[in-house]
Amino acid sequence: MAHPPGPSPELHCIPLFPSVAGGGARGWAEILPGGGPFGARVDVTGVALQPFLLHLENLPDPAELGPYTTYVAWITSPTLHPWLRLGEVGEGLNLTGEAGLNQYMVMVTAEDGGELAAPEGPIVLRGTSPSHRLQPHDLPFFLAELASAHGGEPHSMGESTPTGGAWPMPPMHPAVSMPAALMSLRPSVSPFWPGGIPRGGSGDGAGGAWPVFGDTPQARPRESVRLHEGDSLHLQAGFVERTVAGHRFLAYGFNGQVPGPLVRARQGARVHVEVANRTDWPTAIHWHGLRLENRFDGVPGLTQAPIQPGDDFLYSLDLPDAGVFWYHPHLREDITQGLGLFGNLLVEPIPEDWYSPVHREEVLILDDLLMGEAGPFPHGLEAPTHALMGRFGNVLLVNGVESWHAEAAPGEVVRFFITNAAAVRPFNLSIPGARLKLVASDVGPFQREEWVESVVVAPAERYVVDVLFPAPGDYPLLNRVHAVDHMGGVIFPEEDTLGVVQVKGDPPQPGPTAAFAELRLHGPVDQEIRGALQGMEALERKELHLELETQGLPFPLTPLLRMEAGWSPGVEWAGTMPDMDWLATGREVRWILRDAATGAENEEIGWRFAKGERVLLRVVNTATTLHPMQHPIHIHGQRFLVLSRNGVEVDNRAWKDTVLVPTGGVVELLVELSNPGDWMLHCHISEHLESGMMLHFTVED
Repeated sequence: MAHPPGPSPELHCIPLFPSVAGGGARGWAEILPGGGPFGARVDVTGVALQPFLLHLENLPDPAELGPYTTYVAWITSPTLHPWLRLGEVGEGLNLTGEAGLNQYMVMVTAEDGGELAAPEGPIVLRGTSPSHRLQPHDLPFFLAELASAHGGEPHSMGESTPTGGAWPMPPMHPAVSMPAALMSLRPSVSPFWPGGIPRGGSGDGAGGAWPVFGDTPQARPRESVRLHEGDSLHLQAGFVERTVAGHRFLAYGFNGQVPGPLVRARQGARVHVEVANRTDWPTAIHWHGLRLENRFDGVPGLTQAPIQPGDDFLYSLDLPDAGVFWYHPHLREDITQGLGLFGNLLVEPIPEDWYSPVHREEVLILDDLLMGEAGPFPHGLEAPTHALMGRFGNVLLVNGVESWHAEAAPGEVVRFFITNAAAVRPFNLSIPGARLKLVASDVGPFQREEWVESVVVAPAERYVVDVLFPAPGDYPLLNRVHAVDHMGGVIFPEEDTLGVVQVKGDPPQPGPTAAFAELRLHGPVDQEIRGALQGMEALERKELHLELETQGLPFPLTPLLRMEAGWSPGVEWAGTMPDMDWLATGREVRWILRDAATGAENEEIGWRFAKGERVLLRVVNTATTLHPMQHPIHIHGQRFLVLSRNGVEVDNRAWKDTVLVPTGGVVELLVELSNPGDWMLHCHISEHLESGMMLHFTVED
């Protein structure tokens, strides 16, 4: 029987070659996924951290090479500074500690022992990281100029422009140079701005003209609404005016707010939400993470008919789980969610001691917007643009604003409920000077609390983090990542200040501060998860491969992408090629979920399960596609546990509904199928979803 595909060897294996001193020694270094609770393991600055498994053979006795007693493994940069010690190694398998550099060499040297800061003995084995394949080159500029020299519009906008107007130029990344000739290309779809669909066009409405800029109210900050058992909320999706990055523009909001109202309710309640669609798009609202009744899941064509402009729909929501959830459209969400239609639902636990005590709470929903010279850069009307990478914004927002602000007292413990509503951007959040304790994820607490330096939040994921602010002062909320310039062959840091917590005043009551110092084992959750892990050897197994097909991409986009695919990071943290990303639309790009057993793809898969089943799901993210990309995979109406990443077991688990699968990686899930109905599984990068990357499955009662 063929061995199941595993992590990409091109991205996770380093051959080690002998030096003159090494003689017949040989080996390789396997790059393992870093530990920790997140889908990607990075340090506080955004550098990927990973341990290595060194397979070493035929090492000579170190004494034969001089006054040496042992071998030590290191990684170092191409400039040979700094040196990071991995530990002593020997013949056979050697598991090292975690270390991280963007581009590095692995070295094995003979040493005489001791805790050396850098090698002093001879090099025996050496190898270079896969990221060394990232090199600067002139081919992109040559190909782009060649395309321009042969004239014409190699990729036109089509015969008609229903929204009127022409495509503006996409905003460039300030640190990355792109071939100017690529600017002659256009996507194969028309540009769309809110209010741009004529009545009687796409999504017939109630007659008359849509609101226009200047005639709609300015978006208000989010308000909090508490719902008790049986209560109802009216939620209107409509037009608002927003001001971001100095530009005032027409967008969308729920009840005139961006984000939409923060809905609070108690665990176990059943509440009702009447959604009125007053936008120019048909819609349906998905209640992300809720294990609710299937007919209210908000998937057009599967659980309900779309809510047409001018129409209403009543949702009844069951709230069996405590945690932080969110709501957003599930039809052209690249546009409607991207321009403001999203909000949080906070379900408060019935047991008072479900979480450790804190002084107060903050609910943060993260987002980004792609802003051009005149305001938000338009979306594609007939199909989404940015279908390969996803639409990265260049303005980062917290709770709808560019510079979020909060206050705390010295010694205060604040619980942060964090949601990532961005289309594609993962965040690496930190608060220098404060101490962070990870408490919970999508659908509940971790088995045990743990200290973290930063919090990695993929699109659609949620995390609950307790933060202690020890002393007066200003504490910035930072997003610190490393971006890749494929043209220049450079990996460089990016840092954004998303907001500030101002700490001042008198110390609060000491109880939560004292409790914060303890890392709590959550007994009920630990017991439930341990029970769910029993008997896995007898469970049904499924395997999905994440792949890509393209057709009709304009020259020279395909050869440029082939060159870029020589090496890809596990996670793309920033959009550094906005013009290339923009050109590929859902007409040319098809993202694929493929059933490894049958070959069926996307909506053809149609899995069927019985209520109460548990299933082992293995997700393999192929690294050999034209444009390798990470995928945050979301499963509707159920919950799952992340068992392992690239074969390395996860040792602290929480129930989740969304998992980040890095490029070339393998994630194994235990899916609990407790909720009957027809449900979706899909990538939560909005442009990937709108380009086909979804399937439905049935849980039979």
